[in-house]
Amino acid sequence: MTWYKPLSTVLVLLSLTCTSIPALAQPAMIKRLDGSSISSTEIESKVTRMMASSCVTGLGIAILNDNKIVYTKSFGLRDKDRQLPLTEDTVMYGASFTKAVFATLVAQLVTEGVLDLDLPIQKYLPKPLPDYDNYRDLADDPRYLTITLRMLLNHTAGFANFRWLNASKKLEIKFTPGSRYAYSGEGINLAQFVIETTTDKRIGDLIQQRIFNPLGMRNTSMQWQNHFCDNLAVGHDEKGKTLGHTKRKKVNAAGSMDTTLNDYAHFIQSVMQASIISKDAKAIMLAPQIAITTPTQFPTLSTASSDDNKHIQLSYGLGWGIFQTPHGKAYFKEGHDDGWENHSVVFDDQKTAVVIMSNSANGDHIFKDLLKLLIQDVYTPWKWEGYVPLECSNIIVGSALER
Repeated sequence: MTWYKPLSTVLVLLSLTCTSIPALAQPAMIKRLDGSSISSTEIESKVTRMMASSCVTGLGIAILNDNKIVYTKSFGLRDKDRQLPLTEDTVMYGASFTKAVFATLVAQLVTEGVLDLDLPIQKYLPKPLPDYDNYRDLADDPRYLTITLRMLLNHTAGFANFRWLNASKKLEIKFTPGSRYAYSGEGINLAQFVIETTTDKRIGDLIQQRIFNPLGMRNTSMQWQNHFCDNLAVGHDEKGKTLGHTKRKKVNAAGSMDTTLNDYAHFIQSVMQASIISKDAKAIMLAPQIAITTPTQFPTLSTASSDDNKHIQLSYGLGWGIFQTPHGKAYFKEGHDDGWENHSVVFDDQKTAVVIMSNSANGDHIFKDLLKLLIQDVYTPWKWEGYVPLECSNIIVGSALER
């Protein structure tokens, strides 16, 4: 005898069968500066090849369109020796990304009337600057009396990047403060000292309360946190040798921050949207302060001059670099150390940005091509940045001493 299922039963079974078939995920489409788009699939295929070609151990990428994060992806390893994968929530060393966060705090305090960018820093201190142990080297140079917070934040105070790079190993003012650009972590750390003395509050606490907590940056801190060990990246040198991850317990506004790709992308998003700072504070922070005419960023005290970047009006604001493009103003911040290479750039008028973080000394060898691939950024001054494309066979082991 033939057995027939009722029509209602057949329809139910068909419905269940259809719903059990997952919909094919469509690749995300990323808008680029020139009006074109690129798929996440194409990005991932090409980035993987780039990393292999230049021996990059690990790399994280975040892209923002319309002032919002639309793509995050990590590639490679957070620890080559242990073969552990890098993720978007892996804790990485932010290096000088820290300076951009610090500048954002300063911009907040300026608009609140707590700080005056053009008041000589000596006016904030209860005793002469050279009376403090860390600044005794300046006792015989009265030019310290002319230094302002603006000069410290736009890198025109006259200091080397770090005092240990000087032949004397002492802190020295190398040129008339305010007269030219020379990138200086020393200047940022002096600004930290002045602000902590003025407010009687620690910079780490201020940034945590005003920036990290409001943005939910739970895996970011200005000093080492033990829970970072749960998902931690280590740096790698040019040959792929692991360099570890320094547990920085002292807050340093020039570069002590640990963060993740996801967290820092949210910070960039908040700056783009002017949500973590007011529009007025953002305008103050990102107004061009000093033209940059050096052919390269490092060594910082080089007096060589070049017109290579005159067409993009390369300059510095407060804590951020700035340049002009056919798509409007762009602002950027990098972060470098042995085994770590980071870069971020924002095109405000286009509401487009990229964050790149790498735990490989070779990471910056693909930054030029990455920026072009991801958003058609062909404007970033890659030669000035030192982002020289190199393949594995041509990479020369060197030192990132000053960066």
